[in-house]
Amino acid sequence: MKKYECTICGHIYDPAVGDPDSGIPAGTAFEDLPDDWVCPVCGVGKDMFKEVE
Repeated sequence: MKKYECTICGHIYDPAVGDPDSGIPAGTAFEDLPDDWVCPVCGVGKDMFKEVE
């Protein structure tokens, strides 16, 4: 699964880790995050993330 980086603060969403503080379990692909999920660091939406190589 691909990682995604917040273009505002640089936070990396890693599907292998998920976002446990937001109730997102490990193994959740970025595409499968809820539409209302926000960056746990700066609070921007999914549309502010870009795919990381």
